[in-house]
Amino acid sequence: MLTEKIILGIDPGTTIMGYGIIHQKGNKIELITLDVLKLDKFSDQPLKLKKIFETCLELIEIHHPDALAIEAPFFGKNVQSMLKLGRAQGVAMAAGLYRSVPIFEYSPKKIKQSITGNGNASKEQVAAMLQNLLKIKELPKHMDATDGLAAAVCHFFQRNLTSDSQTFTGWASFVSKNPEKVIKKPLF
Repeated sequence: MLTEKIILGIDPGTTIMGYGIIHQKGNKIELITLDVLKLDKFSDQPLKLKKIFETCLELIEIHHPDALAIEAPFFGKNVQSMLKLGRAQGVAMAAGLYRSVPIFEYSPKKIKQSITGNGNASKEQVAAMLQNLLKIKELPKHMDATDGLAAAVCHFFQRNLTSDSQTFTGWASFVSKNPEKVIKKPLF
């Protein structure tokens, strides 16, 4: 039976919030949409947060995602920026929770690692890999959109690694269910 899921990925921000939505069909993914929400026209922080919440709710109501994957704030030196970013992330998560969408959080390093194989990849490298993977004709002007998409694709890769796997209670359980994976070497 083919697993079908819609995954919404969000790159939170108080100036630009990026998002991408993919459709998983079995072990394949297709791009539904990617874009940004520009918030620089709002000078008031609470208004920006309200707009993030409303936009996330709208995306959820239109696309009915099965999961919301969001980039975790990275630790920087500017405490004010961290606080604003944390609020933006919290509001996006609250919108998902309000609509009972499961939330999955990934560090920027984890997202880059899952897309490019390099946790220190540049935004451009991530975007190029996504363009190739999802056959995107033209990359968006703002890399925040591909960052949001990267969160969704990262979630697909993380869930896909374990979706068909069994759970084991320990090494003995694993070996008993996978005897062909045991290499028997002579003791001497």
